[in-house]
Amino acid sequence: MVSVNDVYQTVLALANKEQRGYITPQEFNLFANQAQNEIFDQYFYDLNHFRRIPGNNTIVADSRDIIEEKINYHRFISEPSAPTIDGSIGIQVNGGVSRLESVSISWEEPHGNGLGDIDGTLGYVNAEEVLNIAEFELYERSPLTRSTRRRPRYLKYVEGPTTWVRVWPTPGPATLIRYTSIQKPTAPNWTYVIVNNKALFNSSANDLRDFDLHFSEEKNLVNKILQLAGVAIKNPDLVQMTGQKEALNIQQTKI
Repeated sequence: MVSVNDVYQTVLALANKEQRGYITPQEFNLFANQAQNEIFDQYFYDLNHFRRIPGNNTIVADSRDIIEEKINYHRFISEPSAPTIDGSIGIQVNGGVSRLESVSISWEEPHGNGLGDIDGTLGYVNAEEVLNIAEFELYERSPLTRSTRRRPRYLKYVEGPTTWVRVWPTPGPATLIRYTSIQKPTAPNWTYVIVNNKALFNSSANDLRDFDLHFSEEKNLVNKILQLAGVAIKNPDLVQMTGQKEALNIQQTKI
């Protein structure tokens, strides 16, 4: 994680230099969440970019491996869960699910036959995603493509804050489902108390939340928050300064 207080103090120091303006705690928390989400979303565009160019054998210097490490910070592998009667499970962790990477199913029956009528072995079978019910029904029309225990399928859909996964064929009483997902980062929150009309950091507050990003993102967070602050306080110099730093960083990482 990245300390929310370290980032805020750095942002204040840079913003106040040459009287560029003061950023209130409320403004900072809004800018901080926006900056964190932008950095997180950029991971997937960067990963797609680096997949198209040759890498190297040095893990510490390979751009794709660096991005994968940052994404891995948000990777969540669930414990096995029993689905509802219609074969669904609800997923709601931290800020929610950004990417559902895989869904696997154990068809173990109470009498211990594993995959039962398939091959009698224990273990999980990876399910194939369908985009919608229409696609699922198209597969089900033919015995050759119909969902089976060896070739299960799942549909992902969202209702409110919960991402749901429904699997086919319909699970039995002992069926278990597990999944791997990329979780959205939890919104940061710089907590404070007012002393002599001044906001002071409150490190013991229950709702204190550091940035939910890889520790290497501190510099990027500072730059992005300053850029957002520059727009808010109508300071073109601050926007230009941070924009130049961000462009230089992008150039260095994508060469």
